[in-house]
Amino acid sequence: ADGYVLNLNQQNNGDYEVHKEGCSYFPKSNYDELGNFIYCSSAVSEAKRKHPYKKINGCYYCARACHTT
Repeated sequence: ADGYVLNLNQQNNGDYEVHKEGCSYFPKSNYDELGNFIYCSSAVSEAKRKHPYKKINGCYYCARACHTT
């Protein structure tokens, strides 16, 4: 399983992105640890549970299966 975080810096399109450890776009600060997951979908679900009012999306580069916008 991989460690995932939610970047708390909002993207230009309004999304908050979920990143996997090791991603070149992994936020250096201002992020929320989500935990270890096998699938990005589980990490995105956890991010949505913890941050119900944020528009959550997976990173195009490290969580492409969960990248929707």
